Amino acid sequence: MKIIISNSCSIPIYEQIKNQIINQIVSDELVEGESIPSIRSLASDIKISVMTIKKAYDELEEEGYIKSVQGKGTFVEPKNTELVKEKAYKEIENHISKIIDIADRYNINKNEIIDLFEYIYGSEE
Repeated sequence: MKIIISNSCSIPIYEQIKNQIINQIVSDELVEGESIPSIRSLASDIKISVMTIKKAYDELEEEGYIKSVQGKGTFVEPKNTELVKEKAYKEIENHISKIIDIADRYNINKNEIIDLFEYIYGSEE
């Protein structure tokens, strides 16, 4: 498992770790049932506090991406496609909100934005 931390990023370190693990699960770099490093091992490997790794793992477990089994380790849970889709919808909603803010600032109406979206979306097919 490869984790890269950016100290210049505004995203908290635990969240960077969490997001990278989620991305590896979603992209099948980490597969169902696969063991991931222990909290202490990962903390040592990437030179980050054990508490920071624990926070990332706790949230990953709470969200259903991993499961810790005492005495055995931490494993990737089966992909919850609805959870993955919901995360994608949330990310898209955030981007759309930013687009609407920009459009409002420059008096660009909804139909012009829809036309632009259809043009760009259609040109990628």
